[in-house]
Amino acid sequence: MSTTAETDPGPRDSRLAHFPVTFFATVMGMMGLTLAWHAGEQALWPRLGLSLTVSPVLLYASCALLVAVAALYALKLATHFPMAAAEWQHPVRLAFFPTASISLILLSVALMGDYPALARPVWITGTALQGLLSLMVISDWIGQRHFQPIHLNAAWFIPPVGNILVPVAGVPLGHPEISWLFFSGGALFWVVLLTLVMNRLTFHDPLPGRLQPTLVILIAPPAVGFISWMRLHGGLDPLAMFFLNAAYVFALIVATQLPRILRLPFALSFWALSFPLAALTIATFLYADSSGSVFHLWLGGALLAFLSAVIAGLVGRTLLAIARNEICHPE
Repeated sequence: MSTTAETDPGPRDSRLAHFPVTFFATVMGMMGLTLAWHAGEQALWPRLGLSLTVSPVLLYASCALLVAVAALYALKLATHFPMAAAEWQHPVRLAFFPTASISLILLSVALMGDYPALARPVWITGTALQGLLSLMVISDWIGQRHFQPIHLNAAWFIPPVGNILVPVAGVPLGHPEISWLFFSGGALFWVVLLTLVMNRLTFHDPLPGRLQPTLVILIAPPAVGFISWMRLHGGLDPLAMFFLNAAYVFALIVATQLPRILRLPFALSFWALSFPLAALTIATFLYADSSGSVFHLWLGGALLAFLSAVIAGLVGRTLLAIARNEICHPE
């Protein structure tokens, strides 16, 4: 088969050829929603006198979505490998490859309560893949490409976020050393990338419209950092307070940009709103539980309601985009 035939698929399989790795961000969002509801059920439901549990249903739906997205991307790798390789060469989509490993790590966190025997192998697989993808992505960042400042955006935080996330399941599963390794690497690159991203946002051209929603990812590293630090350290301390309040600061900054972002045409990048909001919601419930703060308990409830509305809107708009054949096209 010629190279042209491989890279220029016909109408029947063109949508599969252009199935983007960014679809794993939908899995991250749904897994985040699952964990946020679980946190709400543990922290807020007793105060409200509620017994209804939604998180198990969300977990099943998230697992089904993960299987579907992974299967479709595996099929793309098998039948349209040059198209997947082109995504790896893309300066923006490159950072989204760790969303696959992050989805597995989030699944391991969700499984720990009711399915601990499954959580361990899922965490090991996700962590190993996260380490491999992080090294490959960072290697390309620093030595293989001629990146320009215009290529930099908040999606570049995704690999560090995955590393910072590892201790959330790693510590309870009995792997503190590897958890510290990943947390340290993720936190280090968050600080480095934060400086670079803020420089790009301040002194260079505005982000293209399709990348504007990635600004919400600014919330994720400190929010996840707070949750992981609580696992590693075991309680509140000044660093934990820094992580949590840094997440709130970035949330307020992002809130000033949301009216403009929500006026943009829909793209899969809008799923960038989901996981950072979920991480902030979980962090807020965790702080409320650790400190006894009633204010943060109700703030967590408000964030959970907002997160649920956002993801419901994203699911509906994504299904509509699929029905209208608006996605999985060349960009």
